[in-house]
Amino acid sequence: MKLVLFLCVTLVTGTLACAGAAPARDTEMPIVFQADFQGDDPLAQWEPMDPKAWKIIDQDGNKALSMFKDSSYRPKVRSPHNYALIKDLVVSDFVLTLKMQSLTKDYGHRDLCLFFGHQDASHFYYVHMALKADANAHSVFLVNGKPRKTLIPDIGKDIGGKVTRTKGLVWGDGWHAVKLERDTAAGTIKVYFDDMKTPIMAAEDPHFAWGRIGVGSFDDEGSYDDIVIRGVKVEPKK
Repeated sequence: MKLVLFLCVTLVTGTLACAGAAPARDTEMPIVFQADFQGDDPLAQWEPMDPKAWKIIDQDGNKALSMFKDSSYRPKVRSPHNYALIKDLVVSDFVLTLKMQSLTKDYGHRDLCLFFGHQDASHFYYVHMALKADANAHSVFLVNGKPRKTLIPDIGKDIGGKVTRTKGLVWGDGWHAVKLERDTAAGTIKVYFDDMKTPIMAAEDPHFAWGRIGVGSFDDEGSYDDIVIRGVKVEPKK
């Protein structure tokens, strides 16, 4: 007989959600979302904070989602200005893979971001991938009703540790393969950049065990393509 576990999570809003527990390995979890932006209305799947800052671009016949200018959105607490969330998808455990391209010139905080565990505009996680790591860049951040806070205070330690991050990365002009893994039972968050075997960031945090997923930047421009999410869907009770 197969044993099935259930996850019940109380939101910051007081609502409750339950879902079957997910296998830890991405190959064992079902695909719950895909986007290659080749359809007739690919933006219909997304909820941007500022719709005027997003469009579909065509690069030699291949379409992609592009955040092509700064957003007019300004959050209540210090956190990224420009991102778009996937509509009608809430997950607990997941593995997100995609391609990302920065469209900004080099400077210390040149970044692109991934968003997850999104409960509302003031409660979520995001991964900030930047040229140089510091207290406000190139880390996993928690937004929990207060200005964003890094979950990885140490810089440049071996990834073998429980919480660590590299000193930064090089965006250049091309596309990069990125993977984000969330294991809610262990509380772990792992981020991979081009090398899918060794993470560039590894953190642990228990605050948000499920939420929405999105892409964007703190305040730069970039493009996204070939998005695949394997995971476990959760249906929040309103």
